Amino acid sequence: MTHQLFLDRPDALAVAEAGSPIRLDGDEGRHAATVVRIRPGERFYIADGAGRRALVEAEAVERAAVRGRVVEVADERAPDPRFVLVQALAKAERDAQAIEAATELGVDEVVPWQAERSVVVWRGDRAHKALAKWRAVVTRATKQSRRSRMPLTCDPADLTALVARVSRSALTLVLHEDATDPLTAVELPVSGDVLLLVGPEGGITGRELAALTQAGGRPVRLGSTILRASSAGPAAIAVLSARSRWT
Repeated sequence: MTHQLFLDRPDALAVAEAGSPIRLDGDEGRHAATVVRIRPGERFYIADGAGRRALVEAEAVERAAVRGRVVEVADERAPDPRFVLVQALAKAERDAQAIEAATELGVDEVVPWQAERSVVVWRGDRAHKALAKWRAVVTRATKQSRRSRMPLTCDPADLTALVARVSRSALTLVLHEDATDPLTAVELPVSGDVLLLVGPEGGITGRELAALTQAGGRPVRLGSTILRASSAGPAAIAVLSARSRWT
């Protein structure tokens, strides 16, 4: 069974090396001690969310912390190109389902998109709470999938901000049911951001599609079926990961 992974502050792992003592405290330490119930002698991972991960052997368990000794440390290189999922806000928490699965499948950044046909609207306090929920979903999925790097979660983007992001990307792929080019046939860049745009339940409007393609976006299709907002993005990430990373 794969060792449990916990996230800690980057400074806590900055000087970690094989044989050095380490203490996991705070919310993660409490979770390890009281929920996961780590016991002395058991091994687990601590990651900083930025690529560094330490394998730790527990030595003592406190009420809200675990003390241990580092067995080994590994540094994961930043991925390049980066996969960025631009996920339109969707009802019934399908957007949250999408970013959860995408995190498990290797996405490097998620961007909430306030699309014109999004039923859900983020404004004021609701926007802050919703974004915090997205970040919590990504955090849990990072730990569940034992990732050393936690995907970034950006502030919500409207069409203007998205067009600017598309113009700077190495490649932007707009998932669209009327596209003729298959995603599997697209040649990936060797470096830079690869944006994957997923619209809401009602689809991407003609105005949005025109603006995105004018900025450099390329409409593509996944297959012959129509996927939900919760599954299109993760499916596309899986396709790209299988072609470039799962080798």
